[in-house]
Amino acid sequence: MNPSDNRNKNDFKLQTAKGLRDLIGDDYYLLQGLVEKASEVAIYYGFRPIATPILEDERLFRQGVGQYTDIVEKELYTLRTRGGDRLALRPEATAPIMRAYFEHGLQAEPQPVMFYTAGPFFRHDSPQRGRFREFHQFDLEVIGTSKSIADALVIRLVLIILKEAGLNQLAVEINSIGDRDCRPIFRRELANYYRKQARQICADCRERLKTNPLRLLDCKNPKCQEVKTEAPSAISFLCHACKQHFKEVLEYLEAMEISYAINNNLVRGLDYYTRTVFEISEPSDAAGGPALALAGGGRYDYLARALGAKKAAPAVGVAIGLERVIQSPKFTRLTPRLLKKPKVFFIQLSLEAKMHSLQVIEILRRARVPLSHSLSKDSLSAQLAIAEKMKIPYTIILGQKEVIDGTVIVRDMNTRSQATVKLNKLAEYLEKC
Repeated sequence: MNPSDNRNKNDFKLQTAKGLRDLIGDDYYLLQGLVEKASEVAIYYGFRPIATPILEDERLFRQGVGQYTDIVEKELYTLRTRGGDRLALRPEATAPIMRAYFEHGLQAEPQPVMFYTAGPFFRHDSPQRGRFREFHQFDLEVIGTSKSIADALVIRLVLIILKEAGLNQLAVEINSIGDRDCRPIFRRELANYYRKQARQICADCRERLKTNPLRLLDCKNPKCQEVKTEAPSAISFLCHACKQHFKEVLEYLEAMEISYAINNNLVRGLDYYTRTVFEISEPSDAAGGPALALAGGGRYDYLARALGAKKAAPAVGVAIGLERVIQSPKFTRLTPRLLKKPKVFFIQLSLEAKMHSLQVIEILRRARVPLSHSLSKDSLSAQLAIAEKMKIPYTIILGQKEVIDGTVIVRDMNTRSQATVKLNKLAEYLEKC
């Protein structure tokens, strides 16, 4: 017998390991109710479910998340199987979903492909307020489009989910960190600035300066905060295409009356982000504790290539920290909802129509009319073809004229008959159909 067996037996206690917890009674039902509400909102906006394994090939995260990120360097749980494979407990959902997207040939489907998922994730982090080593997230991923409306869509959905969970005072912080054309210039300027401040920053940041300068802006060490306030801004170095993309994202948010603040230091902690990054949080608590990010995400147009895919797959996604939402004093218990297949395919025919499209989707969601749509398609014929392929009984068409008139066209896909309907009468008309 191994001598350590007796020691382990004597030291063993019937309790969870550090940073882990059991979900019993209300704890379980609160989590389940929040997941079901978030899933319902996602389905009404055209997302579909996916579940990936808790264990993945370790290289998926080293190549996708980034070798020099804190998640991979310090927080990744890894194991070696009896067959010699190196596996890791998933620390996040985006890389596994991108892996599934290519493994199952989903790039051949109408794009974008929109997924939601929920489940446990694992990081070897210091347990503290709102942070566990096993934690639960709800993820939204839109893969196969570079259009800015997708960025605005996931931000809007998070706000809807959180508000329906009782959290109404929310702050949206957003930034753009550019792409492979303009980011190298910013990274060089950022590194030059921090080299001059090397004595003023923490040991971790001195190491990040050598391996991954963008992570300098993600440092939470109080010692580095003053240096960070004077650091160069990524927005100042954006190329024309990135400036235009960011401008459109902000215009979509403004059209939806979503307040936001540009945070020049926001970069997020994963290497795969490009262009848009954002976080959504509540204000600081009454006791003066720091505000916790309830959700965060961004665009990851280069992740597919980083994972070895032969074809690029522009995408954007977001993760909601479910424990953090539930621990909010504003959180309201949620009851399950019945989820249904799409009955309407929503078609948008112009930039002006896309600007107003999420307003129409929200009307349908409130009326409990499940739908599907294709954000990246512009032509009527292409979108009608998708509706027919999916065998959805009705289509709703919104063009520039309809935006001006405050109407939509509702088409019966079986009879090919159609009617022009005022937006404020749309729910009533569909109920009769």
